[in-house]
Amino acid sequence: MPGCFKKTLFALASLMSFVSFILIVVAMGTPKWMTGKILCKTGADLVNATDPELVKFIGEIYYGLFRGGKIRQCGLGGRRSKFTIFPHMVKKLNTGLHVMIIMFLCVAIFFSLVSLGFCILNAIKVPYRAIKGPAGACLWNFLAGGFIALAVTSFMAAVKLHHLTERIANFRENVFHFVILEEQFEDCFWLCVASATAHAVNLLLIAISGINLPKIKTKTEEANVTAEDIMY
Repeated sequence: MPGCFKKTLFALASLMSFVSFILIVVAMGTPKWMTGKILCKTGADLVNATDPELVKFIGEIYYGLFRGGKIRQCGLGGRRSKFTIFPHMVKKLNTGLHVMIIMFLCVAIFFSLVSLGFCILNAIKVPYRAIKGPAGACLWNFLAGGFIALAVTSFMAAVKLHHLTERIANFRENVFHFVILEEQFEDCFWLCVASATAHAVNLLLIAISGINLPKIKTKTEEANVTAEDIMY
């Protein structure tokens, strides 16, 4: 049986793995990875809009991995619309990169659950195989955190290098052209970052669990037997 110190550390590691799993699931299902402001450039150019008038042509956009929405402002008031990434819009995006992001997160979910199981196992007993012990727990946490980091990095590359927001904003826009004025990573994106951080914390906890704490020994007083004690 593991000591109280190791039980506590692996119990915390189990909790962190479960929290990581929940964060990834919530992030994937919420359509707010990115928000931004979009300018209807075509409408603004038609009326030669100046700075005070540009407000009438600035809309908003938000999206996640599967769906999103936008408010079009082309001089005639805001028009709200919602869209889904699959199956139509993904053809206009970098399909391979977008699918890779989703696959990375799905694999990370699997490894998060595996690391949860291994941490619970190590909290209950000392496995007789090394792969089931702290080394195995480190491996699964490292893989889970690594795949989350890959997903986050890939999403940033899609936004910054492949102009993901602009492509989504101009999807099926035959008349008007939209320009991105501002874009910002939102809570769901940072949930994935927090999930990767949770696995990094787990690696630290598992490393600390390998430290052997010195045992406190109590000194027993040696009995001094004298001749007088023997007489009595």
